[in-house]
Amino acid sequence: MSELSVNHLLGIKYLNLDDINLIFETADHFKEVINRPIKKVPSLRDITIANLFFENSTRTRLSFELAEKRLSADVINFSAASSSVKKGETLIDTVNNILSMKVDMVVMRHPNPGAGVFLSKHVEASIVNAGDGAHEHPTQALLDSYSIRERLGEVQDKKIVIVGDILHSRVALSNIFALKMQGAEVKVCGPKTLIPKYIQDLGVTVETNLKKALEWCDVANMLRVQNERMEISYFPSTREYTQQFGVTKKILESLDKEIVIMHPGPINRGVEITSDVADSSQAIILDQVQNGVAVRMAVIYLLASKIKR
Repeated sequence: MSELSVNHLLGIKYLNLDDINLIFETADHFKEVINRPIKKVPSLRDITIANLFFENSTRTRLSFELAEKRLSADVINFSAASSSVKKGETLIDTVNNILSMKVDMVVMRHPNPGAGVFLSKHVEASIVNAGDGAHEHPTQALLDSYSIRERLGEVQDKKIVIVGDILHSRVALSNIFALKMQGAEVKVCGPKTLIPKYIQDLGVTVETNLKKALEWCDVANMLRVQNERMEISYFPSTREYTQQFGVTKKILESLDKEIVIMHPGPINRGVEITSDVADSSQAIILDQVQNGVAVRMAVIYLLASKIKR
């Protein structure tokens, strides 16, 4: 059996193309499993996984938990809001206390960039980064690429535009790494204030006109504006943002081709996309959610197979 080149999933930038292809092949298998009447496999009966969420999350946490349970792993859920972290306990102490309960893998979301890398150097467990600040969100990028591959046949040579708050988005950065590695062309589009200065160093181009970006692309991945990460105002008003960067049915119908619409969620309906776009046949948003479980099953399974030996 082929195996991953890494012992942790800390970010897309630590993976290679063979890793991504292996994750996708494994996800294909698990996608078939979760569409069966009995949706569980006994693959990880002897593995214990702790989900540590130091930031609020609904979809990612539920998706990981479902993936773990579908693989028959034992699951511990930890929410920082109701924990000793509030009393001043350090990250390493918190995790070591959990690991002393014989936990094999930690799935962690943390507000600080690099928290997963830091942890991987100090604890004896496989770490899966479920989002670290505005840095990376590797499983989201994997499920996004997987969903593009499913809809369009392959990712290579496809034109993908990521629209919205690029500056604060871990989804954008992980997607750029994953898409470029698979040979896609990537543009980013949004207000200049929400596009990082270094972004062109990553081999992507910038387009500030939404209509031009949509005319160019095969896929538009719409990101929400992350107000919770903003200490200052980056644009005059939500209404003005929507007028310039919101995707409506009218805009899509004015294009000379049909493009695929994606969104990592949660959607601010009426801001970055209207409801009739989100619910249309061009949108693969619910496919992304379903694929998220299969891709996370694949990641967990492949990392766990390296622990067992």
